[in-house]
Amino acid sequence: MPKIAEIEYTPNPNAVKFVLRQAVAQGFPRSFPDATIAEADPLARALFEVGHVTSVFMQDKFLTITKDDGIGWSELLPKLAPPIRAAAGVGGDPLAGVERERPSIQSDPSDEFLERVRKVLTIQILPALAADGGGLEIVGRHEKQVMIRYQGACTTCPAGLTGTLVAIEGILKAEVDPEIVVITV
Repeated sequence: MPKIAEIEYTPNPNAVKFVLRQAVAQGFPRSFPDATIAEADPLARALFEVGHVTSVFMQDKFLTITKDDGIGWSELLPKLAPPIRAAAGVGGDPLAGVERERPSIQSDPSDEFLERVRKVLTIQILPALAADGGGLEIVGRHEKQVMIRYQGACTTCPAGLTGTLVAIEGILKAEVDPEIVVITV
């Protein structure tokens, strides 16, 4: 049973990050951008059933819930806590206290350019996004244009299309290629 250790507000006013005492997802992040996709996951489905939830993002010991504008957090948070507390955790967490590998972004290992982008994002960008309850995935590329899709709190965050995107592009220009262009899809 995941117990809530902490609730953190994110830069996105419509997203809150729940820091948990037990993992709800191990390895790869799990993103549920709508209720239809969440049907196969009991916790995600239960959270959407609360109402006003527009997306659920799970990664290791945190989950981020994004809501619509129809309700305030003071009213919604007490409704979200019971399904989170009732949910089954993932495994016994045999690596508790052990430094874990950072979450990775999948890409084509035969694409050397994307592989360099993936490494920079995994080391320099993903930890910062995860700290705010979000993440991103590489969707693909066309020449030096890299397409990403935000996840979790980053999905609808106003900063995602401005400051965050500019920062990601700036880091990739410095570390990978000065002509790189990053777009969100």
